[in-house]
Amino acid sequence: MKKILYITAILFLAACSNKPKDKATELADLKKQQADINAKITKLEGEVGKKDSVKSTEVSTVVVKSGVFTNYVNIQGKIDAQDNVTAYPQAQGIITAIYVKVGQHVSKGQILAQLDNSVLRQNIEQAQAQATLAQSLFQRQKNLWDQKIGTEVQFLQAQTNLQTAGKQVSSLRQQADMYRIVSPISGTVDQMDLKLGQVAAPGTTGIRVVNADILKVKADVPESYAASVHQGDNVKVIVPDANDSLTAKVSFAAKVIDPSSRSFAIEVRLPQRNTLRPNMTTILKIANYAKSNSIIVPIKAIQKSESGDYVFINVGGTAKHVSVKSGATYGGQTEILSGLKAGDQLVVEGATDIEDGDKINVVQSGN
Repeated sequence: MKKILYITAILFLAACSNKPKDKATELADLKKQQADINAKITKLEGEVGKKDSVKSTEVSTVVVKSGVFTNYVNIQGKIDAQDNVTAYPQAQGIITAIYVKVGQHVSKGQILAQLDNSVLRQNIEQAQAQATLAQSLFQRQKNLWDQKIGTEVQFLQAQTNLQTAGKQVSSLRQQADMYRIVSPISGTVDQMDLKLGQVAAPGTTGIRVVNADILKVKADVPESYAASVHQGDNVKVIVPDANDSLTAKVSFAAKVIDPSSRSFAIEVRLPQRNTLRPNMTTILKIANYAKSNSIIVPIKAIQKSESGDYVFINVGGTAKHVSVKSGATYGGQTEILSGLKAGDQLVVEGATDIEDGDKINVVQSGN
């Protein structure tokens, strides 16, 4: 019987413990739980924010400076002699004598080779004899005329005969001169493939004479640079084969565009150097744009977006987004027309890994 009473009591107590709480008590419990959760959220937000504030991206920077920005046009050219000519005979004939050899220095007007002009020489001798006779007859007639002997017509006829004979001799001598090859300049015999007994003709058989003391570079510049490349522009001339370089100016710039190549010719006179030879290949760096007090930055620091170019600068350990207007680029450097000023600390390495407002750690700073 007692056992039954105990069981009944236990069931009664269990039923009492499972009775639902009143609403006021339940609301108080929920508010307490909410306060605990809010406290935990606040604590975690503080911890996360503190952690993010410590995290930063490693970058390298350079100090923005102003200076002279120069843009160059790179053109390939070739060295040529200022005086580089081929001397030809003016008449066709057989070569009877060669007076020079390759590598020999010659003077302007020097005879380099002689062609057969034996027939003309005979004609000159005959004409010279006639001229001598005409001179003698004229002198006699003049003596008579001075003594008032003879007629004026006889005197004038003797004078005319003398002049005609002289012109005949001069004409034949000029023809004889056409049967030789004469150097038109002073220089060095650079090429000659003549042989005794060979038939030489105008425009086909000649001797090339080069004055290597005065050299120039010849090049063709694309039409697109017609407005920016002019006579007088500064040029850096690089001669790879001679391991040499020098600075000069554009001495000539053609005004006419070649219709086939769509380019125009330029020339650059070179100072005398033993290392330079005609036909050497050169690289011309023509300064077609120069500006002082320009802001110049490495091109890799510039980012691009749909709205335009931009860079990041370091402001107290924070990356700041700065929109810029870029100008010309040469040699890995870009001119900045607006957006930056001298003294700004420009982010270079790591610029693609950051955003505006990010914390940055400068691990390398350049001037």
